[in-house]
Amino acid sequence: MNNIEAILTERIRRTGTVESFRFTTGEPFAFLPGQFLKVNFAPDRNDKELNKFLSFSSAPGRSYLEFTKRLSESVFSRRLAALKPGDRVQIQGPLGNCVFQDDYREITFLIGGIGITPVISIIEHVMEKRLDTRINLFYSNRTAEEIAFKAELDAWAAANPNLRIIYTITGEAAHDPRFFSGYINQELVSGNLRAIQDQVFFIYGPPSMTWTMKQLCSEIGCVPGRVKTENFVGY
Repeated sequence: MNNIEAILTERIRRTGTVESFRFTTGEPFAFLPGQFLKVNFAPDRNDKELNKFLSFSSAPGRSYLEFTKRLSESVFSRRLAALKPGDRVQIQGPLGNCVFQDDYREITFLIGGIGITPVISIIEHVMEKRLDTRINLFYSNRTAEEIAFKAELDAWAAANPNLRIIYTITGEAAHDPRFFSGYINQELVSGNLRAIQDQVFFIYGPPSMTWTMKQLCSEIGCVPGRVKTENFVGY
């Protein structure tokens, strides 16, 4: 596991509250699609207020590392929000085992909100390597305005028929006919998937979200060994 200094090069606003941060490093930093890193603002690595885990939202092999966060009023978010191009941070990683493998042929993501970040890394990787992988993304947000990376996802889906995206809106009526109203549920998933037993399922998010989606997978007959999860703890 690497402990290196990274230099901020760019910030990209994804929604009103979600922002991506791009960094360069003076040495190679290899990781797998779906992994995460730790950003350390405090010398004490056990300081949970100033040191946080964040998923990569860029594919491996890029000239930069990118992570994305929903900014809040937390101490950590305020430190991130204060960063300017040229500022340096300490990063540690890579971490995590909920990763994509290039031989996967059918994958499904069950995702809510900021859980989209590692999904972007995986989809970008699949697109860049032109892998023959069918991807189903069920992506739930409270409002349409909170859908991070929507422009990128829609562009990928338009260019690749192997990528299918099902958006759901939970906090208001879905006025766009392309969106479903309500949470990701058994009927929605079963009705939009073929050969459930052949799918590798990925679930990223807070523990309550991952638990609910794992229960859904059990109800629709997923193969237990083909359900991969990563909890976003202390986010």
